[in-house]
Amino acid sequence: MSFVKVHALGNDFVLVDGEDWSGVPEIAGFVWRVCDRHTGVGADGLLLTTVTDREAGRADFRIFNADGSEPEISGNGLRCAAAYLFHRKKILLPRILFRTPSGERECELLSASANRYETRAEMGTPRLAATDIPFDDGARHETVIDYPLSINQETYPVTALSMGNPHCAVFVDRFPARIEWHQIGREIESHPFFPQRVNIEFVRVINRGEIEVLFWERGVGETLASGSGACAAAAAAILKGRTGRTVTVRTSLGALVVDWDETKNSIFQSGPAEIVFEGRLVSKLTGPATPDLRAKL
Repeated sequence: MSFVKVHALGNDFVLVDGEDWSGVPEIAGFVWRVCDRHTGVGADGLLLTTVTDREAGRADFRIFNADGSEPEISGNGLRCAAAYLFHRKKILLPRILFRTPSGERECELLSASANRYETRAEMGTPRLAATDIPFDDGARHETVIDYPLSINQETYPVTALSMGNPHCAVFVDRFPARIEWHQIGREIESHPFFPQRVNIEFVRVINRGEIEVLFWERGVGETLASGSGACAAAAAAILKGRTGRTVTVRTSLGALVVDWDETKNSIFQSGPAEIVFEGRLVSKLTGPATPDLRAKL
Protein backbone atom coordinates (compact mmCIF):
# COMPACT_ATOMS: atom_id res chain seq x y z
CA MET A 1 0.00 0.00 0.00
CA SER A 2 1.54 3.32 -1.09
CA PHE A 3 1.53 6.37 1.17
CA VAL A 4 2.72 9.96 1.31
CA LYS A 5 4.09 11.72 4.40
CA VAL A 6 2.81 15.31 4.65
CA HIS A 7 2.76 17.93 7.39
CA ALA A 8 1.26 21.33 8.15
CA LEU A 9 3.51 23.30 10.52
CA GLY A 10 4.73 20.05 12.06
CA ASN A 11 1.28 18.47 12.46
CA ASP A 12 2.17 15.38 10.42
CA PHE A 13 0.13 12.72 8.67
CA VAL A 14 0.48 9.52 6.72
CA LEU A 15 -1.78 9.98 3.68
CA VAL A 16 -3.22 7.06 1.75
CA ASP A 17 -4.96 7.63 -1.57
CA GLY A 18 -8.30 5.87 -1.99
CA GLU A 19 -6.99 4.41 -5.26
CA ASP A 20 -4.28 2.59 -3.30
CA TRP A 21 -6.39 1.72 -0.26
CA SER A 22 -6.87 -2.03 -0.06
CA GLY A 23 -8.63 -1.95 3.31
CA VAL A 24 -7.62 -3.71 6.50
CA PRO A 25 -9.74 -5.91 8.79
CA GLU A 26 -9.09 -3.79 11.90
CA ILE A 27 -8.45 -0.19 10.91
CA ALA A 28 -7.90 1.18 14.44
CA GLY A 29 -5.00 -1.20 15.14
CA PHE A 30 -3.58 -0.63 11.66
CA VAL A 31 -3.59 3.15 12.11
CA TRP A 32 -2.01 2.88 15.55
CA ARG A 33 0.86 0.80 14.16
CA VAL A 34 1.42 3.05 11.12
CA CYS A 35 1.49 6.19 13.28
CA ASP A 36 3.81 4.75 15.95
CA ARG A 37 7.05 6.77 15.78
CA HIS A 38 9.28 3.84 16.75
CA THR A 39 7.87 0.83 14.89
CA GLY A 40 5.79 2.50 12.17
CA VAL A 41 6.11 5.46 9.81
CA GLY A 42 5.31 7.94 12.59
CA ALA A 43 2.59 10.58 12.47
CA ASP A 44 -0.11 12.40 14.42
CA GLY A 45 -2.72 10.68 12.27
CA LEU A 46 -3.65 8.98 9.01
CA LEU A 47 -5.53 10.67 6.16
CA LEU A 48 -7.62 8.82 3.60
CA THR A 49 -8.70 10.85 0.57
CA THR A 50 -10.42 9.77 -2.65
CA VAL A 51 -11.14 11.90 -5.71
CA THR A 52 -14.80 11.49 -6.68
CA ASP A 53 -14.98 14.05 -9.53
CA ARG A 54 -11.69 15.31 -10.98
CA GLU A 55 -13.18 17.92 -13.29
CA ALA A 56 -15.52 19.34 -10.62
CA GLY A 57 -12.80 19.24 -7.95
CA ARG A 58 -14.59 16.97 -5.49
CA ALA A 59 -13.01 14.48 -3.08
CA ASP A 60 -13.85 12.43 0.02
CA PHE A 61 -11.89 12.96 3.24
CA ARG A 62 -11.44 10.88 6.39
CA ILE A 63 -8.95 11.26 9.21
CA PHE A 64 -7.85 8.88 11.97
CA ASN A 65 -5.99 9.94 15.11
CA ALA A 66 -2.77 8.19 16.11
CA ASP A 67 -4.70 6.08 18.64
CA GLY A 68 -6.95 4.72 15.86
CA SER A 69 -10.02 6.81 16.72
CA GLU A 70 -11.78 8.72 13.92
CA PRO A 71 -12.45 12.42 14.57
CA GLU A 72 -14.94 14.46 12.61
CA ILE A 73 -12.61 16.97 10.92
CA SER A 74 -9.08 18.39 10.84
CA GLY A 75 -8.13 21.75 9.40
CA ASN A 76 -4.48 20.84 8.94
CA GLY A 77 -5.54 17.46 7.60
CA LEU A 78 -7.73 19.14 4.96
CA ARG A 79 -4.89 21.37 3.84
CA CYS A 80 -2.49 18.41 3.76
CA ALA A 81 -4.94 16.38 1.66
CA ALA A 82 -5.40 19.37 -0.66
CA ALA A 83 -1.62 19.76 -1.02
CA TYR A 84 -1.33 16.10 -2.02
CA LEU A 85 -4.13 16.32 -4.61
CA PHE A 86 -2.69 19.51 -6.11
CA HIS A 87 0.83 18.03 -6.07
CA ARG A 88 -0.27 14.90 -7.92
CA LYS A 89 -2.53 16.96 -10.25
CA LYS A 90 -5.47 14.77 -9.34
CA ILE A 91 -7.71 17.86 -9.28
CA LEU A 92 -7.82 20.24 -12.26
CA LEU A 93 -9.33 23.28 -10.53
CA PRO A 94 -7.58 25.54 -7.96
CA ARG A 95 -10.33 24.60 -5.49
CA ILE A 96 -11.29 21.29 -3.90
CA LEU A 97 -14.63 20.55 -2.26
CA PHE A 98 -14.07 17.84 0.35
CA ARG A 99 -16.88 15.70 1.69
CA THR A 100 -16.14 15.06 5.38
CA PRO A 101 -18.08 13.59 8.32
CA SER A 102 -18.72 17.22 9.38
CA GLY A 103 -20.09 18.27 5.99
CA GLU A 104 -18.55 19.79 2.87
CA ARG A 105 -15.41 21.90 3.25
CA GLU A 106 -13.70 23.86 0.45
CA CYS A 107 -9.94 24.37 0.08
CA GLU A 108 -8.52 27.00 -2.25
CA LEU A 109 -4.96 26.99 -3.61
CA LEU A 110 -3.19 30.29 -2.83
CA SER A 111 0.34 29.46 -3.98
CA ALA A 112 2.62 26.54 -4.77
CA SER A 113 6.40 26.18 -4.66
CA ALA A 114 8.03 22.78 -5.24
CA ASN A 115 6.44 20.53 -2.61
CA ARG A 116 4.97 23.33 -0.43
CA TYR A 117 1.40 24.53 -0.90
CA GLU A 118 -0.41 27.48 0.70
CA THR A 119 -4.15 26.89 0.88
CA ARG A 120 -7.21 28.55 2.39
CA ALA A 121 -9.79 26.23 3.91
CA GLU A 122 -13.33 27.01 4.94
CA MET A 123 -14.01 25.47 8.34
CA GLY A 124 -17.69 26.35 8.73
CA THR A 125 -19.63 28.13 11.45
CA PRO A 126 -18.52 27.57 15.06
CA ARG A 127 -21.23 25.92 17.14
CA LEU A 128 -21.47 27.43 20.56
CA ALA A 129 -24.34 25.73 22.39
CA ALA A 130 -23.34 23.11 24.95
CA THR A 131 -25.42 20.41 23.26
CA ASP A 132 -23.59 21.01 19.96
CA ILE A 133 -20.04 20.79 21.39
CA PRO A 134 -21.01 18.51 23.25
CA PHE A 135 -20.55 19.73 26.83
CA ASP A 136 -22.75 18.32 29.58
CA ASP A 137 -22.63 19.43 33.21
CA GLY A 138 -26.34 18.77 33.69
CA ALA A 139 -27.37 22.37 32.93
CA ARG A 140 -28.37 24.16 29.73
CA HIS A 141 -25.80 26.57 28.24
CA GLU A 142 -26.26 28.64 25.08
CA THR A 143 -22.53 29.36 25.21
CA VAL A 144 -19.66 28.00 27.28
CA ILE A 145 -17.44 31.03 27.87
CA ASP A 146 -15.13 31.27 30.90
CA TYR A 147 -16.80 28.25 32.47
CA PRO A 148 -15.14 27.33 35.82
CA LEU A 149 -13.94 23.78 35.13
CA SER A 150 -12.53 21.92 38.13
CA ILE A 151 -9.44 19.76 37.58
CA ASN A 152 -7.60 18.17 40.52
CA GLN A 153 -8.77 20.78 43.04
CA GLU A 154 -7.89 23.61 40.65
CA THR A 155 -10.41 25.68 38.69
CA TYR A 156 -9.73 26.77 35.11
CA PRO A 157 -11.98 29.22 33.22
CA VAL A 158 -12.49 27.50 29.86
CA THR A 159 -14.23 28.46 26.64
CA ALA A 160 -15.63 25.54 24.65
CA LEU A 161 -17.06 25.35 21.14
CA SER A 162 -17.32 23.01 18.18
CA MET A 163 -15.60 23.39 14.82
CA GLY A 164 -17.25 20.16 13.70
CA ASN A 165 -15.18 18.58 16.46
CA PRO A 166 -15.10 19.58 20.16
CA HIS A 167 -12.61 22.16 21.47
CA CYS A 168 -11.79 23.71 24.82
CA ALA A 169 -9.64 26.86 25.06
CA VAL A 170 -7.70 27.73 28.22
CA PHE A 171 -6.37 31.31 28.25
CA VAL A 172 -3.09 31.93 30.07
CA ASP A 173 -0.84 34.94 30.67
CA ARG A 174 2.18 32.67 30.32
CA PHE A 175 2.47 29.06 29.27
CA PRO A 176 2.87 26.50 32.08
CA ALA A 177 5.81 24.12 32.11
CA ARG A 178 5.45 21.36 29.54
CA ILE A 179 4.79 18.62 32.08
CA GLU A 180 2.09 20.80 33.69
CA TRP A 181 0.11 21.67 30.56
CA HIS A 182 0.38 18.07 29.38
CA GLN A 183 -1.24 16.96 32.62
CA ILE A 184 -3.95 19.61 32.38
CA GLY A 185 -4.61 18.69 28.76
CA ARG A 186 -4.85 15.01 29.58
CA GLU A 187 -7.31 15.68 32.41
CA ILE A 188 -9.52 18.02 30.39
CA GLU A 189 -9.53 15.70 27.35
CA SER A 190 -11.23 12.95 29.35
CA HIS A 191 -13.26 15.17 31.70
CA PRO A 192 -16.77 13.72 32.19
CA PHE A 193 -18.37 17.01 31.07
CA PHE A 194 -17.03 16.25 27.56
CA PRO A 195 -18.80 12.98 26.63
CA GLN A 196 -16.90 12.66 23.31
CA ARG A 197 -13.61 13.85 24.82
CA VAL A 198 -12.21 17.18 23.65
CA ASN A 199 -9.27 18.94 22.00
CA ILE A 200 -7.54 21.52 24.19
CA GLU A 201 -5.87 24.78 23.21
CA PHE A 202 -3.69 26.78 25.62
CA VAL A 203 -3.96 30.37 24.37
CA ARG A 204 -1.77 33.39 25.07
CA VAL A 205 -3.06 36.66 23.60
CA ILE A 206 -0.20 38.78 22.23
CA ASN A 207 -2.29 41.67 20.87
CA ARG A 208 -5.62 42.35 19.11
CA GLY A 209 -4.48 40.56 15.97
CA GLU A 210 -2.18 37.82 17.23
CA ILE A 211 -2.28 34.86 19.60
CA GLU A 212 0.09 32.02 20.47
CA VAL A 213 -1.26 28.51 21.03
CA LEU A 214 -0.15 25.14 22.39
CA PHE A 215 -2.22 22.13 21.33
CA TRP A 216 -3.31 18.96 23.11
CA GLU A 217 -5.31 16.84 20.66
CA ARG A 218 -7.89 14.23 21.53
CA GLY A 219 -6.47 10.78 20.81
CA VAL A 220 -2.99 12.13 20.02
CA GLY A 221 -1.58 14.27 22.82
CA GLU A 222 0.72 17.22 22.11
CA THR A 223 0.85 18.30 18.47
CA LEU A 224 2.99 21.09 17.03
CA ALA A 225 -0.05 22.59 15.28
CA SER A 226 -3.75 22.04 14.70
CA GLY A 227 -5.89 23.65 12.03
CA SER A 228 -9.25 23.21 13.72
CA GLY A 229 -7.56 23.98 17.05
CA ALA A 230 -6.16 27.24 15.66
CA CYS A 231 -9.66 28.15 14.44
CA ALA A 232 -11.20 27.27 17.81
CA ALA A 233 -8.57 29.28 19.71
CA ALA A 234 -9.09 32.31 17.47
CA ALA A 235 -12.89 31.97 17.72
CA ALA A 236 -12.65 31.78 21.52
CA ALA A 237 -10.47 34.91 21.59
CA ILE A 238 -12.99 36.72 19.36
CA LEU A 239 -15.93 35.60 21.51
CA LYS A 240 -14.17 36.86 24.62
CA GLY A 241 -13.45 40.22 22.96
CA ARG A 242 -9.69 39.73 23.19
CA THR A 243 -8.99 40.09 19.43
CA GLY A 244 -10.47 41.30 16.17
CA ARG A 245 -12.04 38.93 13.66
CA THR A 246 -8.80 38.27 11.76
CA VAL A 247 -6.16 36.59 13.90
CA THR A 248 -2.63 35.35 13.26
CA VAL A 249 -2.24 32.12 15.23
CA ARG A 250 1.37 31.38 16.13
CA THR A 251 2.30 27.72 16.63
CA SER A 252 5.58 26.00 17.44
CA LEU A 253 6.72 25.92 13.78
CA GLY A 254 4.98 28.87 12.18
CA ALA A 255 1.72 30.73 11.80
CA LEU A 256 -1.79 30.33 10.42
CA VAL A 257 -4.20 33.14 9.64
CA VAL A 258 -7.78 32.65 10.86
CA ASP A 259 -10.58 34.90 9.65
CA TRP A 260 -14.16 34.80 11.00
CA ASP A 261 -16.14 36.17 8.03
CA GLU A 262 -19.14 38.14 9.31
CA THR A 263 -21.06 37.98 6.03
CA LYS A 264 -20.90 34.19 5.71
CA ASN A 265 -20.60 33.62 9.47
CA SER A 266 -17.93 31.10 8.60
CA ILE A 267 -14.33 30.65 9.71
CA PHE A 268 -11.49 30.39 7.20
CA GLN A 269 -7.89 29.36 7.84
CA SER A 270 -4.89 29.95 5.59
CA GLY A 271 -1.52 28.28 5.92
CA PRO A 272 1.09 25.93 4.45
CA ALA A 273 1.26 22.19 3.92
CA GLU A 274 4.31 20.33 2.69
CA ILE A 275 4.87 16.96 1.01
CA VAL A 276 7.80 15.28 2.80
CA PHE A 277 8.33 11.84 1.23
CA GLU A 278 6.60 8.87 -0.38
CA GLY A 279 6.82 5.22 0.56
CA ARG A 280 5.14 1.85 0.59
CA LEU A 281 3.66 0.03 3.57
CA VAL A 282 4.22 -3.71 3.94
CA SER A 283 1.09 -5.85 4.23
CA LYS A 284 1.51 -6.35 7.98
CA LEU A 285 3.15 -4.00 10.44
CA THR A 286 4.83 -5.52 13.46
CA GLY A 287 4.72 -4.09 16.97
CA PRO A 288 2.41 -4.32 19.96
CA ALA A 289 -1.19 -3.17 19.96
CA THR A 290 -2.31 -0.54 22.40
CA PRO A 291 -3.85 -2.00 25.58
CA ASP A 292 -7.41 -1.10 24.61
CA LEU A 293 -6.96 -2.71 21.20
CA ARG A 294 -5.35 -6.02 22.19
CA ALA A 295 -8.70 -7.71 22.65
CA LYS A 296 -9.62 -6.85 19.06
CA LEU A 297 -6.39 -7.76 17.28
